[in-house]
Amino acid sequence: MHYDSLEQLPTNYDHIYLSPHLDDAALCCGGAIASQRAIGERVLVVNICSAAPRPDTAFSALAREFHATWALNPEQVVAARLAEDAAALAEIGADSLRVGMLDAIYRYPAAYDSRDSLFGLPAPDDILLPALQALLTNLHKCQPNARFYSPLGVGSHVDHQITCRVALEQFGRELLLYEDFPYVMRPGELEQRLVALDRPLHPRVIAIDATLPQKVIAVRCYASQMVELAQSQLGHLMDIHAATNAIAEAVSAYAHSVGFADGYSERLWVSA
Repeated sequence: MHYDSLEQLPTNYDHIYLSPHLDDAALCCGGAIASQRAIGERVLVVNICSAAPRPDTAFSALAREFHATWALNPEQVVAARLAEDAAALAEIGADSLRVGMLDAIYRYPAAYDSRDSLFGLPAPDDILLPALQALLTNLHKCQPNARFYSPLGVGSHVDHQITCRVALEQFGRELLLYEDFPYVMRPGELEQRLVALDRPLHPRVIAIDATLPQKVIAVRCYASQMVELAQSQLGHLMDIHAATNAIAEAVSAYAHSVGFADGYSERLWVSA
């Protein structure tokens, strides 16, 4: 089920995942979500940056670069990504709330006009910050019994950093932080982010042996993102077929690397 406002939501979710973009929840937590659904728990994915830019938007060079990599025309981008996300979340059984905020490259193109700035410090006047503060305050009120999950911010994408910051302010020690895939696979990125957060955190590992196949199928739904994800992880361009296989293999490999013995897992971080 997909919702477009807080007023439409039922009030009995057990788990709520904050997903800055239309792929983060499934990429990072698809196995845990599928496992929670398998035992009858209710899961909501909050898709934060899910709005289409205005038709008269003057896209930056960075936005045009992303559109070319995604092989989508500007007017197709968000509709295509929403369809991909709907298919992925259906595979793992989660509902979604489409918040309707703009991705950083559309929201503030003057500030986020290069990869360095997009993966740098958030702009102090970024409107996502107060908008997300208001959203999470209201969401917490209407879902008082839910466990909330936020990206840790590994890789430093500004949308992930802002989501992490606001979620920590709102939920504090109760928040569970998930590792941002594929950035977490880069050597040193996780450690760098844990140092930057400067708060006592310890890992919690969730076995996903039974649901890894569902997660991989869900991840494969994000066809438009495969080339960019593979380039981000492997450092070079490849065709969509090779990129999709590479990301599917990387998802499994990382789950194995953080798993119990020969199993597969996802790792969360919680306040010590």
